[in-house]
Parts: sequence; structure tokens; C-alpha cells
Amino acid sequence: MNATALRLAADGWLDHLRVERGRSEHTLRAYRRDLGRYLDFLAAQEVTSPAEVRERHVTEFLAHLRAGDEEHAPLAATSAARAVVAVRGLHTFLALEGESPDDPAREVSPPTPPRRLPTALPLDQVERLLQAAAVGDTPSALRDRALLEVLYGCGARVSEAIALDLDDLELGRTEDGTGGVVRLFGKGRKERVVPMGRHARAALDAWLVRGRPELVRTGRGTPAVFVNVRGGRLSRQSAWTAIKGAAERAGLSSTVSPHTLRHSFATHLLDGGADVRVVQELLGHASVTTTQIYTHVSTQRLREVYAQAHPRARAPVVGP
Repeated sequence: MNATALRLAADGWLDHLRVERGRSEHTLRAYRRDLGRYLDFLAAQEVTSPAEVRERHVTEFLAHLRAGDEEHAPLAATSAARAVVAVRGLHTFLALEGESPDDPAREVSPPTPPRRLPTALPLDQVERLLQAAAVGDTPSALRDRALLEVLYGCGARVSEAIALDLDDLELGRTEDGTGGVVRLFGKGRKERVVPMGRHARAALDAWLVRGRPELVRTGRGTPAVFVNVRGGRLSRQSAWTAIKGAAERAGLSSTVSPHTLRHSFATHLLDGGADVRVVQELLGHASVTTTQIYTHVSTQRLREVYAQAHPRARAPVVGP
């Protein structure tokens, strides 16, 4: 198997991820870039077949990513870890397919990124952001407000929100007076159903009745809930632009992102007394361990409130 065959094998693994595992195009593009660098690295080492790859090649590739070169800046731990995951996946695939006698990447661990707590906005800042998204009554303004309300009201990832189709909305009023539910498809096309609050329902109603019909007239017909000015499905980049614009108008930090609203959704639920396993289901996390990072955010908030409100926390300490 020569270098060209190695690239064909990599294409075969990516096809497997797309067809059999349901990985998103965003993930596949990232893996394709990572594997391209890996195969270039192997070619420079005159490695032309899977049987020639040794654990040291994978380890040296990781060190190469972290150090950078004339064409590439050093990769952060998170990006390097993703590349190692792609390389390990490729070699596991080759071993299972009988193209390689063993898996040389099995013992190479991805670098551990520094543990960072999610950024969550206080409730008043979320309100300012949502209000700033509702400037005017144009179709684009109605769409942006509905998009932000769904991101915060349902804890949706931006990829999940822009992938919504009209059939994924159930807008009938529920017994408790809330606004129905949305069906979201997360990583690996895992489906979950999330309740929708009154504000998200009202914003979606306004968009679907007064905004979306104006834009879809210019397109060829799409089931997408959120569409652009040409009548096609809204892109990830356009969703980011809408959020950045609202953040600027609200006078908020430039670090506000779609994931900021998802973090705020989770943190505010826990602050309000929601069980962590309920939040896990709403976020679509496979493991509660992933969700538990938000409990640290809420604990920090409890400390701040305690320090500000409890008289014995604020009073100076007097000697014995």
C-alpha cells in the first residue's frame, strides 16, 4: 500500500464516519485536515504503508503539531487532541479492516486541555442580548430574535438550531401554558425533545408568521426553520454574525458566542434548582460527567451571593 493508497484508506474511514456513524460535515472537514497533515508527515518520514507505522511516528506527529513549523502555527492542546483522535480512529479502522497487523496509535493519548469553566452570562445580560436582537420588525430581525431565543430557551447548539426543520417544531400549547417542544438532533444524530418556553414560542411565532414567508419567496423552497435572505437554510457563519451583532448592540463582551447561550441555559437551570440529570437530558450529553462542569459554575455563583449577603461573611474578623 503506497502513500496514495494510504490517502484512499483515510477517505474510506471518513466515508465510514459519515455513513455509518452519522458524523457532521463540520467534524469530517476537521478530521480531513488533520489526517492530511498526518499523511504528509508520514510521507516526509518515507512511511508508505500502514505496516510501517510505529508508535513513535504517531508520538512524533503529536510533538510536531504542538511545536508547529514554517507553514503551521503550534496547535493548542484541544486542536492537537482532535488530530490525535482522528489518527487513532484511522489506525483502529485499518487494523479492523485487516490493512494493518496492529494499531500503532493505541497507546498514544491525546494531550489534556486545561480545564476551563464555561462562560455563562448573568440573567440580566441575557435579557439585554435578546432585546438587542429584536431591533426593528424586518424579517432578518424577527429571525435573529427567534434564533437567539431558541439557543437560550432550549440550550441548543448552533448546529442543531440551524438544522431545525418545520416538522421538528411542535408548537401546540401544553397544559402548563408553555410553548410546545422542539426536536433537536445532536452529535451522532442523537435525537432529543426539549420543551420551549413562552418567550421562545412567541419569537418563533412572529418569525414564522411575519418574517419567514417574506424570505422563502426568493428561494426554491426549503423545510428549514431559519432561512437567509436568499431563501436558503441559514449558515453557521450567519448565525454567529447575528449573535455578534446583538452582543455589540447590547454592549456585551466580544466573547459572546452561540455556546455562551447554551452555557447560560444550563447554569441558570441549575441555579434555579434543576436536577443535574434533567439538565443532562436537555443538553443531550451522553454522560452526566460532562454536565457536572456546570455545577462548578453554579457553586461559584453561590459563593458570590453568600459573600455579598451573609452578615458573617462580610463582617471583619475580630481577634479571640
